[in-house]
Amino acid sequence: MAKYIPVIGMEIHVELKTDSKMFCACKNDLGLDKEPNSNICPVCTAQPGTLPVPNRKAVEFVQLAGLALDCKLNLDSKFDRKNYFYPDIPKGYQISQFDQPLCGKGSLQIDGKEIGITRIHLEEDTGKLTHPKGTDYSLVDFNRAGVPLMELVTEPDIETGAEARLFCQKLQQICRYLEISDADMEKGHMRCEVNLSLHKEGEEKLSGTKVEVKNINSFRFVEKAVNFEIERQTELLENGEEIVQETRGWDSVKNQTVSQRKKESAHDYRYFPEPDIPPMKFDEEYVRQLKLRLPELPLAKEKRFIEQFGVSAENAATLVSDKSLADYFENVISELEEKLISKEIVAERKKVFKLAVNYILTELRKHMMEDGLEIADLKISAENYAELIGIVADGKINSSAAQNVLQQMYQTGGDPSQIIEEKNLLQTNDSGELEDLVDGVLAENEKSVADFRAGKENALKFLMGQVMKQSKGKANPQIVMEILKEKLK
Repeated sequence: MAKYIPVIGMEIHVELKTDSKMFCACKNDLGLDKEPNSNICPVCTAQPGTLPVPNRKAVEFVQLAGLALDCKLNLDSKFDRKNYFYPDIPKGYQISQFDQPLCGKGSLQIDGKEIGITRIHLEEDTGKLTHPKGTDYSLVDFNRAGVPLMELVTEPDIETGAEARLFCQKLQQICRYLEISDADMEKGHMRCEVNLSLHKEGEEKLSGTKVEVKNINSFRFVEKAVNFEIERQTELLENGEEIVQETRGWDSVKNQTVSQRKKESAHDYRYFPEPDIPPMKFDEEYVRQLKLRLPELPLAKEKRFIEQFGVSAENAATLVSDKSLADYFENVISELEEKLISKEIVAERKKVFKLAVNYILTELRKHMMEDGLEIADLKISAENYAELIGIVADGKINSSAAQNVLQQMYQTGGDPSQIIEEKNLLQTNDSGELEDLVDGVLAENEKSVADFRAGKENALKFLMGQVMKQSKGKANPQIVMEILKEKLK
């Protein structure tokens, strides 16, 4: 049986977060939850005699994305007309870019593998069609028409559904770090298209027939669509059937791709230069100034968290995956650094930072996920969170009490020291007091003492639990364990 190798490239559209649309002054609110056709003007609905004026910020956003992805910025660029006739395109053509895009070749690393980027260009979005149930007509809403749209095209370097999903996730992160788009797939800010073909081992890489799967709206569906299409095409080829070059869609109910139409080629669009917009020219000084605006990007931040703060690779990747979470963590670290320098916290730096990470990624995220909250909704300030971590690191309260305090802080945003005082949660570290507690528990549980001395390790855990119960959870468990072991020799 012949082995078929997948060749996958992607086209990803990202709606840019500018104040106004691409070629007019209409507000860029992406048309979400708005009355249909309430955010339109003569320009974005292509009334006769109107002229487009390019959005400078949208141009800069695309160029920033290009710099973040190691693309070569083209100093000479222009807009073109891409001709095709859909009801949601008011002009009968789309202003896009063809042979002189803003950004040329670049790359993005995923799990140590480099995925090539062919180009990134800028265009306008289309309107939106709705099909009322039970009717034989469609309605068109032009609120989204003219929204600035960045399109990124990859090289055919992707080989699996998992790689396709990860590429999209990494691109979303970069868009959010650059603050050029929220890139929320559920809201349509980011839409993915997969181009996939198969070839036999030993054959030319691009010898297979390419099939496009359009407008996939979740990372999970990107992976599923790729995997399904690999299986579908493999089965056809093994049965001696031909692959048809076509455009397919993803049916998330049936978990399969479905045929939509024959795939157009570039010449079908009859590209020609947009006559109403002059060509754009940039110089090296302009590019240098743009580079100065680049923030620290996810990969660099991940590496710094590992090297500077001793965060594990896995935890660093999780922290960096959400820019707001990474920013919160850095604010907490800044507060902790000050407390360590001033000796307000006496515990070892490495231990303190490890606790900070663990509590953010376990306890804090657990509460947030249960309530569906984002970091922006969090009531706990970085200063108060750092104070709690310092208290725990210095052994002033145990982990059980810490979780109790954190929960109340999460609900009220309160000060940890005040909560600890109100609840009388300060840990008991006095050896004499704890020894008296241990003596009392041993005297009341002679059978468990005998069991332990007979080799039953669980008896020690029981005795430990009894001491903690007697102390109402305030006893220092480490000191208690040392006393128990000494007395049970």
